[in-house]
Amino acid sequence: MKTLRLILGDQLNHKHSWFNGDQENIIYFMAEMRQETDYVTHHIQKVVAFFMAMRGFNEWINNRGWKSIYYHLDDDKNTQDLVENLNQIIKEQKIEKFEYLAPDEYRLDQQLKDFCKSLEIEWQGYDTEHFFTKRKDVEKFFKGKKRMTMEYFYRDMRKKHQIMIDDDLEPEGGKWNYDHSNRNQWKGETDIPHKRGFRKDVTAIVNLLKKEGVKTMGRIDEKDFNWPTSRQDGLDVLNYFCEHLLIEFGTYQDAMHTDQHYLYHSRLSFAMNCKLLSPREVIDAVLVRFRESGKPKIDISQVEGFIRQILGWREFMRGIYWKEMPSYQSQNQLENQNKLPEFYWTGKTKMNCLSHSINNSLDNAYAHHIQRLMVTGNYALLTMTEPSYVDEWYLGIYIDAIEWVEITNTRGMSQWADGGIVATKPYVSSGSYINKMSNYCKGCHYKVSKKNAEENACPFNSLYWNFLDEKKDYFKGNHRMAMMMNLLKKMDTDKLMAHKSRANDVINNPHNY
Repeated sequence: MKTLRLILGDQLNHKHSWFNGDQENIIYFMAEMRQETDYVTHHIQKVVAFFMAMRGFNEWINNRGWKSIYYHLDDDKNTQDLVENLNQIIKEQKIEKFEYLAPDEYRLDQQLKDFCKSLEIEWQGYDTEHFFTKRKDVEKFFKGKKRMTMEYFYRDMRKKHQIMIDDDLEPEGGKWNYDHSNRNQWKGETDIPHKRGFRKDVTAIVNLLKKEGVKTMGRIDEKDFNWPTSRQDGLDVLNYFCEHLLIEFGTYQDAMHTDQHYLYHSRLSFAMNCKLLSPREVIDAVLVRFRESGKPKIDISQVEGFIRQILGWREFMRGIYWKEMPSYQSQNQLENQNKLPEFYWTGKTKMNCLSHSINNSLDNAYAHHIQRLMVTGNYALLTMTEPSYVDEWYLGIYIDAIEWVEITNTRGMSQWADGGIVATKPYVSSGSYINKMSNYCKGCHYKVSKKNAEENACPFNSLYWNFLDEKKDYFKGNHRMAMMMNLLKKMDTDKLMAHKSRANDVINNPHNY
């Protein structure tokens, strides 16, 4: 039976069982489409990385003598629409059966389900064989429970998959979580090895995007593209992380510094999110290094902190996505309505933490979780930005951003737009937290130490108190906000009014800041 198999750009799983059987009557199909480049404005490095990874995967298929159809962006046959392309190929190739891997984005899942309903030939969907969990496992785990607390899910995952667990199903080392060890500021006291690089020339793809008029954001060095876009690249970065960065990963995973783009972070998220690497092999590699003799000892806190992000948080967020979509994408429980300021696209602001974090993202399509949560996300929430604008920016600017992981972290963790489905309280702070975890406040135009609404005081300080006052009715029953709400009540009225006045000026005139 002549079969067409669709592979999407984030389904590049070399280890999938599709590739184990007879390939005689199989045609694989992949396409670079405006449907995907244009639904939000993506970072140019993100588009380049996906195109490179897809082309490499198609080459891998062809090198094995298997049949494929690959549409480049400017291919004459490329209609730029997934369904139209599929219908065209099915007709031209006289396809008798259509097969696809279940998409990880809701919009594509719906598009393919609707497409399959219209087919007059056989069709079948398959699992991507990537995640530890199935789509609905998180929902099933928390059925009947009042709250979906990631920690309990994470512990269950450790037991279920026998990861850092002893014979009595107790955690190795005696503790489930070493988060308290992962909150140090980096002050240059350790040597950070130079990142694993690739120095790829991507001029041809950049020129293609320009020729076709694809709108992108961000910057790129087209002669020195430095992200892993093949399975071997991903394995090289994984090995480099285990050998050189894991030893201090946990200690400084929340730290931020003007001289370091990545610190001890792995830079594996793109390779994992497009499935060049599986979460299981990443965790296994980390555990092999942890248990390896004859090399510098790695503390268990470094390893547990990394595994928690992959086995716990990554799987948990995917489960939340499939439990809550499609209504999740319109959640706005705090009823925020403002727009993001222009400096999110330029990095031109006198606030050093925002300038550095945003420019790092414009330059590298990257920011680690604390830059996303407590700098750019914190500012967006304190300025009461409509969550859709935040979603669009986060989905576009980061190389690893695919909706299932982006929207749950943004609309849930960062913006508290879901009203507490993901996080028990909003992650907001004044400038003090940023000062604690970084050196951003040193040399800034503003003074984080100024706690009143003075002209040279850190804008985050006034924005913070204004936000608490504006949203106090939403947090009446939130026990985790009780201490801050009590401090708000005790604040001198004139001082609060001064904070609110300055905060409103920041919100309404961001170009002045």
